[in-house]
Amino acid sequence: MTSSAASPPRPFVVGIIGGGQLARMLYEVSIGLGVEVHLLAEGPDVSAAGVVHEVTVGDYTDPATVRAFAADCDVVTFDHEHVPGDLLRELEAAGVVVRPGSAALRHAQDKAVMRERLNAKGVACPAYRVVADVAALVAFGDEQGWPVIAKTSRGGYDGHGVWKVASAADAAEPFTDLAPGVQIVAEEFVDFQRELSAIVARSPSGQAVAYPVSESVQRDGVCVETVTPAPGLDPEQAVAAELLALTIAHELEVVGLLAVELMQRRDGSVVVNELAMRPHNTGHWTLGGAHTSQFDNHLRAVLDLPLGDPAARAPWTVMANVLGGTVEDLPSALLHCYARDRRLRVQLYGKSVRPGRKVGHVTAYGDDLATTLKRARHAAAYLMGDADA
Repeated sequence: MTSSAASPPRPFVVGIIGGGQLARMLYEVSIGLGVEVHLLAEGPDVSAAGVVHEVTVGDYTDPATVRAFAADCDVVTFDHEHVPGDLLRELEAAGVVVRPGSAALRHAQDKAVMRERLNAKGVACPAYRVVADVAALVAFGDEQGWPVIAKTSRGGYDGHGVWKVASAADAAEPFTDLAPGVQIVAEEFVDFQRELSAIVARSPSGQAVAYPVSESVQRDGVCVETVTPAPGLDPEQAVAAELLALTIAHELEVVGLLAVELMQRRDGSVVVNELAMRPHNTGHWTLGGAHTSQFDNHLRAVLDLPLGDPAARAPWTVMANVLGGTVEDLPSALLHCYARDRRLRVQLYGKSVRPGRKVGHVTAYGDDLATTLKRARHAAAYLMGDADA
């Protein structure tokens, strides 16, 4: 009589659509969770494709490609929000588990939909209007006062698809080469004192956690630095911002990470600027800076595991993005960074260096804000080619 050993359990497969640095950092966390990652990448040389073992190179807007990719996955999540909503709904109808789901994700994909839903729920947002043509944008500007902000409803990122329209004479620019199905959303120009980010994670079972609110510094529409917790933010305001993000996550039934980008007006009040339903640049500080990183909690939520502690490990955490500069051999530049600061954390994305491209970030933690800022800024500047920083 013979006996055979039981077959080992098949690894749980998480499919990630999009091969950028967010997918790369999600993959790092997946190793510790014992899950297998399959990646649908835009090309063979994108950031995550350099480390993930199971890579499909294909078009995330092509139904056949996405269906075939999802067939081998137990759950599908995202590195970006650009997969067409109709395609995601088709996957869900076929029984594919998509997290966040299409109903939630459409609010991060379409600014017009997001503004309408948040306003209906009484969430403070800038005054806005969907404008069909130049005349409608001019009418909005005349009513609100110039300048105004014009945004494409879909597809914008890192400052792309956003215009500060100074006067009626400039109102035609947003409508130039507008893609089919894309609208222009006109918004009041908010004279804010700073930008804040409230990040939460929510699981399918409804458990949710909130990270400390960060202050983010943007330059030309690109985040260059975050400070956590946001300096000088009143504790009651911090709690209110966290509760706002948790409420939005609950109302929209988000599964995974939700980043709520806020603008704080001169009077101290805040309005919602953008939503993102994935790990977010303003949450990179959590990778080492929090007890449980945003990447860990996103995957835990996608897997419906208990969420981890989002609290910061140190009184102050500063994250500075490394944008492509004159240094091409970034790994070799780590010699200086680590010799100078043994408590520094550097995350490189495996990307070729191009001017202004996000190629990594540095994180410093400490008890004194001024010193922590100086350490993070020096390391980032050095990696961008400023040896005298």
